[in-house]
Amino acid sequence: NLQQNIADLMAQAAANETGVKELKKLVATYGRETVQAYMGHIQDAAESSVRRLIATINEGSFEYRLDEGEVICVTIKPNHRQRSLTIDFTGTSDQLPNNRNAPVAITRAAVLYVLRTLVADDIPLNAGCMKPVTLIVPAGTMLNPIYPAAVVAGNVETSQALTNAIFAAVGALGSSQGTMNNLTFGNDRYQYYETICSGSPAGPGFDGVAAVHTHMTNTRMTDPEILEQRYPVVVDEFSIRRGSGGRGKWSAGDGISRQIRFLETMECSILSGHRVVPPFGMLGGEPGEIGVNKIVRGDGQEENLGGSAQRSVRPGDAIVIKSPTGGGFGKSP
Repeated sequence: NLQQNIADLMAQAAANETGVKELKKLVATYGRETVQAYMGHIQDAAESSVRRLIATINEGSFEYRLDEGEVICVTIKPNHRQRSLTIDFTGTSDQLPNNRNAPVAITRAAVLYVLRTLVADDIPLNAGCMKPVTLIVPAGTMLNPIYPAAVVAGNVETSQALTNAIFAAVGALGSSQGTMNNLTFGNDRYQYYETICSGSPAGPGFDGVAAVHTHMTNTRMTDPEILEQRYPVVVDEFSIRRGSGGRGKWSAGDGISRQIRFLETMECSILSGHRVVPPFGMLGGEPGEIGVNKIVRGDGQEENLGGSAQRSVRPGDAIVIKSPTGGGFGKSP
């Protein structure tokens, strides 16, 4: 849909232009020096908040295993005297022949996100958060690939695994589902894309919540009524799978089951993870459940799709997604 794509690009350009105008208003009202000074103050405040956080972090490491055998390795080394932090990804798998490589900017963004969630102060997200942090991300690995490595799933899938690994290394949070469950379908007239939720992670002192988007896919889903009004599909099921979250002293939130039936011929794709390896449990907690992707044809035949697949679907066919669930935190009493 060329016109829709052009409209999206125009909206992005308009948003940028609005930002330019508002910044110029600030400069016109307060002067360039004052505006730049406050930009510095905001970053300095963020840096101070992160340095206070670092004083509470202990050294730790974690190895995160993915469905196709890849490993993300992270080691956290705080320097409490200098209130600085080194995050080292040495040992991570080499860059991959598939598209699950994450550019180093994505790796940096995942680190920034984790630090911001752990900071106790109410600060805006900005580059000051990273001033006390040294990142070691060896070139040629799946977290710092060399051009022309394919990277489309690095943003939507590997970023989720990265977030889980970093939280685990600092011992702050259990695993989430570790994937976005990226579902797309369309034809010459319609194109649709969504990420699919699961339960939120458990942590020290709290259970996870069922059926919410978390971490790098903190978005909202389209209401079923709107989806069915705008696209030739029917949402047959969107339900919580009670009891599916990983058990522990504190249990992860429950995942979901989603079934969408097609009323026209389309191409349908799923890009997801944790269809082989279940999300890990922390500190004696049980692992979560693996996810399931399958096509149910109009005649009742079923086809398991694995983690990533593309299929043609006809009227009456349905896709079923069961999201994986995070692991429990702490050993059950």
